Parts: sequence; structure tokens; C-alpha cells
Amino acid sequence: MGAPAKKEAKYNDLFDIPENMIGEIINGELHTMPRPSPKHSMVVSSIGGEIVNPFSKGRGGPGGWIILFEPELLIDKNILVPDLAGWKKERLPDLPETNWIEISPDWVCEVLSPSTVQIDKTKKMPVYANHKVRHTWLIDPIAKTLDIFKLLNAGGWELLGSFAGNDKVMAEPFHEIEINLADLWTE
Repeated sequence: MGAPAKKEAKYNDLFDIPENMIGEIINGELHTMPRPSPKHSMVVSSIGGEIVNPFSKGRGGPGGWIILFEPELLIDKNILVPDLAGWKKERLPDLPETNWIEISPDWVCEVLSPSTVQIDKTKKMPVYANHKVRHTWLIDPIAKTLDIFKLLNAGGWELLGSFAGNDKVMAEPFHEIEINLADLWTE
């Protein structure tokens, strides 16, 4: 006899996970992980702080974006929670009344942690590609790196650049501003 078939995870399964966990459904499978560490949260807050004012608020930049921290994305049957996501305002002119957003973002940022790195790279990146997320940033706060990816027309990812340590970065889709990576890392 073979192993019993796994039950496909549904949205209601997210209500059964402990409050100190984050849940995502990727390709029908429920994945849980602990809430981010303070260092992880500091990197997310720092990169968000660099981007929100110029791109979401139009202060010192072009504006025209909606940037959200840990939005719940309903992409096909997947429920994903990137650390940050952004939509051009013409694609998401109004926020939905639901907890989730069904329009794929134009940009996502995943801050990697030991408990999420494999899922972020091998499970979530293909979902983002399949649903036309144009840009993905992967930040590794332990290695102090930033990898910038752009979606190719064929559906795969092109690595536009890898940056580390104290590099100063002007990267798609936010190339109008310079981000000093040293500002992201806590010592």
C-alpha cells in the first residue's frame, strides 16, 4: 500500500495554526513558520522605509506605487505572504475589502531566514514567475546580501545583480533612488 494522499490545504486551514506562526499555502500544501525575528523585522522595516516615502507617498521620488508590509496574496490557489509587496497604482487603484489581494504584485521582497530560505527560493519564486510578478528581491540579513531578479518574457528569472555589505544600490523597479545597504543591517 502506498502512503495516504495528502489533503489539499484550504484557506480555512490557516485559522488552525497558532497565533505566533505565519501560514502560507503553496501548491496546495500548508507551510507554517515562526513570526520573524527582531533582526529580520528590522531589515524589512528598513528596506520598506527606503521605498515607501519616494514610491508610495511621492516624497523624494516619483510616487505611483502601493507598498504593503506582509500582505496576504491570493494567487490562484496559493496564499503567499511576502515580507513586502508593491503594485503600480494603475494596477491596484483601490485596496480590496478582503484580507487578501488577488492581483499579483509588480514587485515582491522576501527577507530570507533559515526557516524560510528554501521555501522562498524553490516554491514561492516559481509561483511569482507563473503569475507575472515582474521583480523579486531576496535579502539575506545573515550574509548581508541583496539579489535583484527580473522576470523574463519566457517566464524564468534573470539575476540583474547581487549586492552585499555596504554597497549602494539603484535597482529595478526602484532605480530612481539609491539604497545604502549598510542601513539595512543591524550590528
